[in-house]
Amino acid sequence: MSQFVLGSGSAGRRMILENAGLDFEIRRPQVDEEALKAEFGQEEEMPIEDLALALARAKAEAVSKNENRPVLGADQILVCEGRVFSKPADLEEARRNLRYLRGRTHRLISALAVAERGGTVWTCVDEARMTMRNFSDAFLERYLRMVGENVLRSVGCYQIEGPGIQLFENVDGDWFTIIGLPILPFLDWLRERGLLPE
Repeated sequence: MSQFVLGSGSAGRRMILENAGLDFEIRRPQVDEEALKAEFGQEEEMPIEDLALALARAKAEAVSKNENRPVLGADQILVCEGRVFSKPADLEEARRNLRYLRGRTHRLISALAVAERGGTVWTCVDEARMTMRNFSDAFLERYLRMVGENVLRSVGCYQIEGPGIQLFENVDGDWFTIIGLPILPFLDWLRERGLLPE
C-alpha cells in the first residue's frame, strides 16, 4: 500500500513527489474553489496566505473522508499588486494576465495540508517572489504559440521548468514552492510519522 494520497491533479506536484522516490496514489478532490475564493473575498482583513491554506485544507479533507491513509492537499495563489489570479479559462485570458504581470513582481504562495479521516493534522505555507521581464508583444505571441494549451495549466500561465523561464528576469524563492509543492517540510513530516526512514 502506498504511503499517502495526493489530493491534486497537478502534473508538477506529481513530478516532484515521483522524482523524490515517494510511493503515493492520486485522488482528484471535488472542491468548489471559486466558491471558497468568493467566501474569502468577503473577509477583507484575512491574509492571502490564509486563502491558499484554506484551499489546500479543503482538498485534503475532502479526499481523506474516504481514505485510511494521510492525504496531501495543495494549493497555490498568485497575487500581484493586490490582485489575486486564478488559472486562465482560455488563451485570451492568459494573454491578458501575462500582459498585466510583465514588468512586475508577483508573489506565489504555496500551501500544503495533510488530512486524516476528514481533519487536518499538518500544514505548511511558503512563498516565492517572481519578477517578469518587460517582454514585447511579439515575444508574448511567440511564447503562447510555443506552449499552447499548457498555458492554461498554471495560475501564472507558465511552467518555470519549461519555456516559461524565458518570461523572467528574477526569481526569489524555493524551486519546489514555485512548482507548487514545498517538499522539504513535507518530507520531514513523513519521517516524523515513520512513513520514511530517518
